[in-house]
Amino acid sequence: MGMKSKIVLGAVVGLVVIGAVSTNGGDGGTGSADKGASASADKQPGGAKDAGADTADAADKAGQTEQKASQAEQFKAFVQENGTDQEKEAVSHVTKVQGADDQNDILDTADVYTDFTGGIMGEGTGPAKLIASAFADWKQSANGLVTVYDADGELLGNGQF
Repeated sequence: MGMKSKIVLGAVVGLVVIGAVSTNGGDGGTGSADKGASASADKQPGGAKDAGADTADAADKAGQTEQKASQAEQFKAFVQENGTDQEKEAVSHVTKVQGADDQNDILDTADVYTDFTGGIMGEGTGPAKLIASAFADWKQSANGLVTVYDADGELLGNGQF
């Protein structure tokens, strides 16, 4: 591995660590406003819950979960609609996408996992650039980094989005 490759790999790892630390910063232990609101919304006068309202809420949540596709499915659907033939071929190898929905425009990181093998010297490095490019078309950020991995979790490539 050349010196430039080591420097680039070190920079990528550093950015991923910084991104992980910044996203895990949370809300400083103050708690979420939603927690108190949802707890009090379930309470009825007299301490009893309305069973009909709970059933309706559960059905609404189940319907929303079924309608919402995974990040990988959303990404693939976008590329099928808007991508080139080469991008469509490359994205067909995507198995999982993480971090695409959590963006703060400070340091956004996303991970795309594929079924390619062989790491950076394998067959997936060319398609990894196409996947990163298609991801940049799908999601935009002021300071985003997408990293593409092979089936064994080895780095294939990365790009800005």
